[in-house]
Amino acid sequence: MKRRNFLSSSLACSAAAASFLLGARKAFAQKSVAPLTWRLCMAAPKTMPVWGEGVNRFVNNLKLLTAGQFVIKVYGAGELIPALETFSAVKSGQIQMGHSASYYWLGKVPAASFFCAVPFGMSSECLQAWVTQGDGQSLWDELMHPHGVTCFLLGSTGHQMTGWFNKEIKSPEDLKGLKIRIPGVASRVYARAGAVPMLIPGGEVFTSLSTGVIDAVEWIGPYNDYLMGLHRAARFYYAGSWHEPGPFLELMINKSAWDALSNDFKFALKAAASEACTWMKTAWDTRNSQYLKKMREEGVNLREFPTSVLKILKKHSEAELEKIAAGSDLAARIYSSYRDFMLSFEDYTKISTAGFHQAKWG
Repeated sequence: MKRRNFLSSSLACSAAAASFLLGARKAFAQKSVAPLTWRLCMAAPKTMPVWGEGVNRFVNNLKLLTAGQFVIKVYGAGELIPALETFSAVKSGQIQMGHSASYYWLGKVPAASFFCAVPFGMSSECLQAWVTQGDGQSLWDELMHPHGVTCFLLGSTGHQMTGWFNKEIKSPEDLKGLKIRIPGVASRVYARAGAVPMLIPGGEVFTSLSTGVIDAVEWIGPYNDYLMGLHRAARFYYAGSWHEPGPFLELMINKSAWDALSNDFKFALKAAASEACTWMKTAWDTRNSQYLKKMREEGVNLREFPTSVLKILKKHSEAELEKIAAGSDLAARIYSSYRDFMLSFEDYTKISTAGFHQAKWG
């Protein structure tokens, strides 16, 4: 594309976006409706880099789009609701919104994990495509609506690191008895391999690792891990992302509250969430790349699990996912849709993204 045409196109898009925003604000400002004030509770501290920033960005987007008529008060984990009780609070109507990771509800709604991350599963690009272009969203609605909750994607960390270990993993035997902080389906996979998984809130991760309460921890990626100081609490940093190849965070909304919204408010909310969702993914990707470089320069001991370990974990993962799918007809349909979409999506990425990487790096 010629530079002149590109600039003209970019300016046209910017002008269209600005025109849409001004039009939307003007339309809301002219409406004689009572302003809405909702409460949103996070499963993480609201000061957490990228996560908290992304939620606040969503809230500010919504306020801007609605000319101040839709205001959300954000509470961090533990301020109003304990970190791992946001689902129950949204379900009961105690709060209107929650922001969390759906695999935290593995014990309550096992199939919800497919909309966050499962071991050896979808990348973030694939999951977003399944939810927005496949039948992922309709299946998610069918799963969560009976619980009185409506969910949307809001932010992805991208590929995560396997985690920090104070014990070198050379064979499957090294996983036996390993006390590791990890959520979701991967926790059950580790348990099948003989490890002892624990679900510990983020605020307690560093202390638990540095004092020996746990031997290993899976958190997010280089950026957040470095800021938390995990590189000072463990000897080995394992990459690979077998357990969470592209997890998405979720925006939970009490279904009765959602149903009561006007179509204008619903559209504004989804638009605000979509913009913040994109921002969070690019922010995490950018900062993770910067802090991986920083870690390398500081001599962090980077490792990857041996093939023998990954084979065992994949075997256990397949068994665990089949177990979840066997839980109900809906869970089976979700798993089938998820698997079929992933295989089709990855068939293309093998000759596109993977092919490009092979050509570029050998």
